[in-house]
Amino acid sequence: MIIGIGVDMVDIERFEGQIARSPRLMERLFTPHERELPLRSLAARYAAKESLIKALGGSDGVRWQEIEVPRLGERSAPQYVITGSTADALDARGVAHSHLSLSHDGGLALAYTILESA
Repeated sequence: MIIGIGVDMVDIERFEGQIARSPRLMERLFTPHERELPLRSLAARYAAKESLIKALGGSDGVRWQEIEVPRLGERSAPQYVITGSTADALDARGVAHSHLSLSHDGGLALAYTILESA
């Protein structure tokens, strides 16, 4: 059964400007592995994290550093790696499976998340 659906869109140019003005956001929002990626990819990961929070119905118990979207290669579907208290928050809400889709086009990064129970 579907628990929640979330979508988020990020203007890549605006996102890059925000990071340039506030470089500490990189450490706050992204894991060390994610920080190695180009800003365009980080914009999509930011959208993914936002779409997950929307699918959950809020950010209670969620920590940005505990949500990772690793680069798996072009032929692999994106997925979340969720740890710590954020994993506990998903368990408490009955989340057993997550589905993630990412896209880039026309200067925008888009993420779509579906959360399912067992």
